[in-house]
This record gives sequence, structure tokens and C-alpha cells, in this order.
Amino acid sequence: MDLGPVGVWWSGSWKVASVPAVDAPAELEALGYGALWSSGGFDPGLSSRFTGELEATRRLVVASGIVSIWATTAAELAPAVAELEARHPGRFLLGLGVSHAPLAADYRRPYAKMVAFLDQLDAAEPPVPPGRRVLAALGPRMLALSAERAAGAHPYFVPVEHTAAARGILGPGPLLAPEVTVVLNDDPVRARELARTFTTGYLALPNYADNLRSIGYGDDDLAGGGSDRLVDAVVAWGDAERVAGRVREHLQAGADHVCVQVVSGNGGFPLDAYRALAGLLLGS
Repeated sequence: MDLGPVGVWWSGSWKVASVPAVDAPAELEALGYGALWSSGGFDPGLSSRFTGELEATRRLVVASGIVSIWATTAAELAPAVAELEARHPGRFLLGLGVSHAPLAADYRRPYAKMVAFLDQLDAAEPPVPPGRRVLAALGPRMLALSAERAAGAHPYFVPVEHTAAARGILGPGPLLAPEVTVVLNDDPVRARELARTFTTGYLALPNYADNLRSIGYGDDDLAGGGSDRLVDAVVAWGDAERVAGRVREHLQAGADHVCVQVVSGNGGFPLDAYRALAGLLLGS
């Protein structure tokens, strides 16, 4: 499954209000983005958003980033994935994750829960093959599991140094597809202000906070939506050239594919930002 070097991560509406005749997925495919990533939400089974994205496009990969294993069962997912595979062969990638304790009831032993869930996907009829699934992985054990039991890993909310470390754990073969949040604004005050509308909520989630602590960020860095140092590491901000440079840093650090998530503060799908970045990252 070829995702290309750069994809789009977005979980709001894919409609472009300012251009009524245009749906974003079709234009993003035309621009050359290789994959569309969306949250799987917290309802059982697969969200209908994935069917809509597949039907709106012809070639690119649609991926869940992620389906929470606490919100659904392997028995619900396997036939839904098989149906998408039958209708759109080779174009759907199932991203799975353990989410976070504040977001899931009865959250305990998440690693063991993931292992059991993968066992159930293997045993389902039809199964979801390892090559058609990736894991939201931050720490060493989940990254290693991503290499052993899936096509690879989809880390979220991570700086470049995490991408480099993740590649070392995964080895040279498995897919490494980190999400990278970007703000296309070159004013430091405004850019960091917009970035903190994104970082504040994620820093309150223990798995993300603990992962950042593990790579050298302290409690002072994690407070108040993140220190400038942390915000600058996790969110790429600046003009399109500077942001594109950060995406390239992740690719040079070992990522196979980078999922770009634009934070604009304007509401609606930020198609203009993806157009600007495509020209630098995809030759569009």
C-alpha cells in the first residue's frame, strides 16, 4: 500500500464552504497528497466518513487515525474493513489505538488489550491482515508491536526526535507515518497562540504528556499549553517554506509518510494551506 511521502490529517468537515462546488478530498488527490487520515471517533464499527472519502476519490489511501479499541470490537471492525476492501481494493488502512484513560471507560492494561484485539482481528472471518493495519504508537513496546503485528506505526503529537527514535525501534522495514501539526503564520506570537489552541488539550492527556517527558520535556514545558520550546518542537509554524522544511525533517529522520494537520483558527477546511504546501512538498 503506497501512501506517498505526504498525506493530510483532518477530522472536521471535508467540505470547502468558500468553494461550494469543491469537496476537499478530490482536490487533495489532484494536488498529489497520498493519503487522507481521519479520526475513527468513539462509536462502534467504522465511521461513515471513510466510505465518503473513498467514494470522493479514485486512487489515494484513506486511513483511520485512529479507531479506539475501547469503542468497538474486532467482530464489528473486520467485516466493515472487508467491505471497504471489496469496494475500493487496496485503499483503506485501519489505524488502531489505545486512546487515553480519560477518554475510555475501564481503561486498564492497554498493551495487553491491543495484543488481544490484534489476535481477534487475525481470527476474524474475514481477518484484517497485518499489512492493512497500523498502530498509534508512542512508547517502545507499542512501537515494537507495530513492527511485529501490523504494517507499522502512526505516532501523533510528536517532535522530530521521536520520529528518529521510532525508526530505530521499528527497524528499516515497517511503515512510520507520524502526524505533524502545522500553523501557516510567520508571526511568532500569533503562531504560538494558534498552536496552543491545539496543544493545550493534548497535553492534558497522559500518554502524550508522558511521551514528551520521556524525551526530555519537563513539567514546566507541559504547563499552560506548552512552553515555547515544546510548542515549537511539536507544531511546525511559519511560512510555507519553513513548515515544509519541518515536514522534510521528519522524512529525513526516518518517516516514510508524514500526515500534515493544519491549524488555522478560521474554521472549516483549510484548503488554501494545503495548496500552498503541496507546491513545496509535492511539486504541485
